[in-house]
Amino acid sequence: WKAADKRPAIVFFFGGGWKNGTTAQFLNQATYLATRGLVAVRADYRVLSRQQTTAESAVEDAKSAVRWVRSRAGELGVDPQRIVASGGSAGGHLAACTGMTDAFEAKSEDAKVSSRPNAMVLFNPALDLAALEVAEKWPEGKGDGKAIVPHIDPARFIKSGLVPTVVFFGTADRMLDHARAFADKSKALGNRCEVFTAAEPPHGF
Repeated sequence: WKAADKRPAIVFFFGGGWKNGTTAQFLNQATYLATRGLVAVRADYRVLSRQQTTAESAVEDAKSAVRWVRSRAGELGVDPQRIVASGGSAGGHLAACTGMTDAFEAKSEDAKVSSRPNAMVLFNPALDLAALEVAEKWPEGKGDGKAIVPHIDPARFIKSGLVPTVVFFGTADRMLDHARAFADKSKALGNRCEVFTAAEPPHGF
């Protein structure tokens, strides 16, 4: 590795229902992909248990993480046009938001540096927040979930021109049907979106 390299990068976001979780989750994947020549980043973000925040703050932090990698591409040896957003469960949702939604960009940052990744690799992601009734489960006194969730629900932002996406699910995961519907709609609009399954593992395989 050297700073002048232009390597692809991948940014991982841990899962935990926007409530908890740590950057240790994707250590194995990050380590493996680093051996294959990528620059692998495990991003932290605000969660309910530590910062008393809800999902919109996590979305803002995820976008900031992608922007951080792109803005420092010259220091990190990264090609700024080959940055992948990745994550599991709620972290997969955050990765999807970086590639699909416009809301909750950090106002203090340089908006000229894009927070959108060039591809998405999503592990058992939450892609349909309405179907999961996330707004109804929003912690009392922590903002208006019914007002915020529509701005961060990936199922509402499927359109042509999305970046290439791969989704991994265990076949016993109840959210697999959401991913299949997501992929079908995305591909019908001309996007590259594939779902790969592993036999029988439940959510978080």
